[in-house]
Parts: sequence; structure tokens; C-alpha cells
Amino acid sequence: MEQVLQFLRELRVNNDRDWFEANKPRYKEVQAYVNDFAAQLINGIASFDPSVRGLEVRDVTYRIYRDTRFTNDKRPYKNHIGIYVCPGGKKSCNAGYYFHIEPDGADYMGGNVLVSGLYMPESAVLKSIREEIADNGAEFLATVKKAKGFNLGTANKLKRIPVGYKAGHEMEEYLKLKDVYLEKFVGEGYLLDPDLLENVVADFKSTYAFSALLNKCVEYAREEM
Repeated sequence: MEQVLQFLRELRVNNDRDWFEANKPRYKEVQAYVNDFAAQLINGIASFDPSVRGLEVRDVTYRIYRDTRFTNDKRPYKNHIGIYVCPGGKKSCNAGYYFHIEPDGADYMGGNVLVSGLYMPESAVLKSIREEIADNGAEFLATVKKAKGFNLGTANKLKRIPVGYKAGHEMEEYLKLKDVYLEKFVGEGYLLDPDLLENVVADFKSTYAFSALLNKCVEYAREEM
């Protein structure tokens, strides 16, 4: 993992095509390492969540090239690497397990982080999740509590309780969430640990009940569409 971190550090301060092309062989080595790790991570997660069995590396990894067509930020490359393991793959819009590598807390997610859950869910899915939280709040909170070392992400939420729910609802603060996920930021010591794969799998395993509950909500929403 050290070569991945070092490459990303250098890319952050040399984010241009000339530098990248000159260092393309190094990137290929980084990519090979990440792809191998992703394959092992799929198998590790499948050991406790069978819904991800059969995924391939291309289903869970991302291109390093940025789409600059609709942004003022014209840097051609991402300064981070992510792996998203979820049933159906990264384009399925299902809840899953995201491993994000971003040394020095560069500029995207603020550091290296493990995330479980859903980011920017479709409106029908978010409605389904809110109904679940309102009706079965204790179960929802129990899944959060099981996720050792993780915190519920609260950065993106409504200022007021959503339409259809009364102010003062016992789950009001959770019903305001627009993204529903757990996060655990980790230092470089975590990434450089020889048991990194085992540690990531164990951490994600503790979030299984949370992701499974969200995917139940996803299924309910799709049945209604």
C-alpha cells in the first residue's frame, strides 16, 4: 500500500498529463495492486454478505481519469482511489461497502475512510428508508450500534423534518438524513498494517446489518416503482 499512497501524494501536486504519462509505469503497478486487493476484498466481504458473490474487479473499481466537462476544476486525474463492493456492482445504486484511499486528507473525502450505506439515494429509496426508520427506529439504531468504530454520517441533512412527519418525532434527526451511511476514518498506520485486508473485512463485517437493512429498503422501493 505504500506505493499507492506515495503515488497519490505525488499526483496531487503534479496533476497534469505530462507528469502522469511520464509516470504511467508506476500507475500501472499501483493499478495492479489495487485490482488484486479489490479481488480479495470481494471474496472477503462475500464470506459474510453472499449478495456480492460473483462480482468482478471492474464492477467495484473506478477509472482514475476525471470527467472535466461540467466542472471548473480541470485537473485530469483523481487524487484518490476507491473500491465499492455492493450487490450488483457500483452502478446498481445498492447499499454496500466503500474503501477510500486519500493520503493527507487531500480534497475529496478528507482522508482514508471506510463507508457503508448509501450516498445520494433515489427519492423513492430515501422515502423507503425514512419509512423504515420511522416504523422500526430501534432496529435501525441497533444496526448502527453494531458497527464498531463507525459513526453515522450527518453532513448532509435537512434543516426540518421531511414532509409527512411531525416535528418532535423520536427519530426526527435520522429522518432528516439525505445520505444514509456509516463512516470510519483511518490513519496511514491502518493502511500500512500487514493485516490490512483482514482488518478492512472485519470492519465492514460489523456494518453488515446496517447495509442489509438499507438494501431491504431499496428492494421495497423498487417493488413500488
